[in-house]
Amino acid sequence: MASPEVLAHVDHLVYAAADLDRGVAEVERLLGVRAGAGGRHPMWGTRNALAALGASSYLEIIAPDPDHPPNSEGRPFGLDALESSRLVGWAAKGRHLANIRDAAARHGVELGEVLTGSRNQPEGGVLTWTLTDLRCVVADGIVPFFIDWGTSPHPALLASQGAILVELFAEHPDADRVRRLLRIIAVELPVSAGPVPALMARIDCPCGRVLIR
Repeated sequence: MASPEVLAHVDHLVYAAADLDRGVAEVERLLGVRAGAGGRHPMWGTRNALAALGASSYLEIIAPDPDHPPNSEGRPFGLDALESSRLVGWAAKGRHLANIRDAAARHGVELGEVLTGSRNQPEGGVLTWTLTDLRCVVADGIVPFFIDWGTSPHPALLASQGAILVELFAEHPDADRVRRLLRIIAVELPVSAGPVPALMARIDCPCGRVLIR
């Protein structure tokens, strides 16, 4: 099991799929948990579904929203060219995100602008948040973006239950560099050398202990 320090950083994991219904079905086959509807992100041209991974973390399944075309920069997480579903990144918990961004930039890690977002919840109400720019991908998504939910309830509280994140780790061809970048932003994540960048999570669920990558 991962150390508490690693899991304490995790706000959510991002599982990208070319089609949301297909992504939800894939995750249900893997975990035995059916992710519930999240909402739409018109600014990015995406929509999502969520499954809790504990009291304050969750798995986000994200896919293109056919009712909302992307802006000129395209959809985040490479969704417009995605060939197969996979973990493409993760969000770390953060406060005072402008300070985090500025401190990282002073040491050569560019997290991008701090943006605001919101979406309507299926059961009513609006979630709001701030986050660093999803399009500033660092180390192939192994270095996280940061998110702050402010006064909104954490999405894990209302997401489908039944799964628990027990370990998050990664592989990268330049593991030493990635570990250095993570140290700069004070985030714990085990990274070992591997042939291709890969983010991997072990999850306890009705199907047992499952590895998602």
